[in-house]
Formats: sequence, C-alpha cells, structure tokens
Amino acid sequence: MIQNHEIDYRIIGEEMQYVEVELDPNETAVAEPGAFMMMEDGINMQTIFGDGSNQNNGLLGKLFSAGKRMLVGENLFMTAYTNVSVGKKHVSFAAPYPGKIIPLDLYRLGNKVICQKDAFLCAAKGVSIGIEFQRKLGTGLFGGEGFIMEKLEGDGMAFVHACGHVEQKELELGELLKIDTGCIVGFTATVQYDIQFVGGIKNTLFGGEGVFFATLRGPGIVWIQTLPISRLASRILQYATFKRKEEGSVLGGLSNMLDGDGW
Repeated sequence: MIQNHEIDYRIIGEEMQYVEVELDPNETAVAEPGAFMMMEDGINMQTIFGDGSNQNNGLLGKLFSAGKRMLVGENLFMTAYTNVSVGKKHVSFAAPYPGKIIPLDLYRLGNKVICQKDAFLCAAKGVSIGIEFQRKLGTGLFGGEGFIMEKLEGDGMAFVHACGHVEQKELELGELLKIDTGCIVGFTATVQYDIQFVGGIKNTLFGGEGVFFATLRGPGIVWIQTLPISRLASRILQYATFKRKEEGSVLGGLSNMLDGDGW
C-alpha cells in the first residue's frame, strides 16, 4: 500500500536543471531550504521540523531525525508545499550547481536508495531522509566521502542532484564496479559497498587518484557522476589562488587584457 503522496513531475533544462512538481489538491512536496524556485498561486508554504515523514512521530523522534540529517549535511528544517486549492498546481525546485537532477521512484527501487551526502533536493511528503553508516571497518577507516551516506526511504518520488553528467548502471548478481568515492551519487539497497586499497607503491605515491577506491557489487542500480562537487570546488580554488607564470610579462599582460583583467 502506497503511503507517500503521489506526485507527477517533469525535469526542465540541460546543464542547470529544475524539477517542476505537479500537486493535486491536498498533496504536499517537501524540499531543502534554498531549493525553491517558483510556484503557482494556491500553494501554501510551511516550515517543518524534520522531513515530514510518518516514521518520526513525537518530539524525540523529530529531534533524532533532525540530528541524523545534520550529519549528512542537510538542514534541521524543511519546507512543505501543499496545494490548498481545488485544481492542480505546480511548484518548482532548482539544483544548486550545474549537473543533473535524478528522479527516484522509491516504490520501484525497493523502497530505499543510499546516496551521497547533501544530494537530496525534494520529495513527496512521507519520504524519510536519514543517515546510512557503512558497517565494514575498512569503509569506516578509509571511506572518506563514502563513509557517512544519506538514505531515502518510502514508496514515493524523491529527487537528488549530482554534478556533471550522470550515468546509470545496472549491476548483475556478483558484478563488481570499482569507482572513485566522490563519483558515487547513489545505489539501491541491494548493492554491497566497500573500500579497496589501490595497491602498488607507484600508484600510491604518484597515481594522483588517492590510496583507496570504492567497490560496488551487484545486484542493483548505481548512479555515477562525472564531476564530484568537491573536485570542482578544489579546481576553482586552485585557479583563484594560483599565480600564473606569465603574469608580469608582456605576454601575461596581453593575456590579462584578453581575459578582461586589464580593463
């Protein structure tokens, strides 16, 4: 039996996407603060404590849920958007950086998807947003970005965002995929997640890809992003703080003029 609100949607855009959610009368969508883009008249906004799911009834349950959400980089509060009119209404939520919005039908995905921290964008009311600790010791010690992850549970629609291009792969039983921990967007609960040592002295010292990578073993579905936001941020920071070699030379001055820095 479906417990979450059933919502229709469409994803608009290419590199800077947003999702438009269609709400029937009395239907509600919940979203992270700051995700709101626009809505039609007849939709009521209300700030709620926690994720609005039925799994966290009572004050203690809501406090526990909020604490778990803080550990995965989400906010204590969420915003609920409810259609209080008599006809269909639309509300839209935008991704915070260039990339893709991924729709997740939790009912068809085994009622649970594990994803990277801070990936959640919005969902039908009733979807629970919590924390997923990886249980294996090696994952806990060396997992880095992949140790504490976010879990989405329920039987409604949820939407997550990722940076760059997103590839969906379906792993067969026993099929193994080795991947950078930052490139994992999410995977279904049937996928086994672990950390593996790269191996080799030259790989470790000069490989430039880290000492460990993640392993995902099927069966299940995996979503992979080409550009982790942490990698993008580090490149921008490097460019902003790095003094170019040609600066101070005639060639450097001409380059800066072409860049717009000399005007």
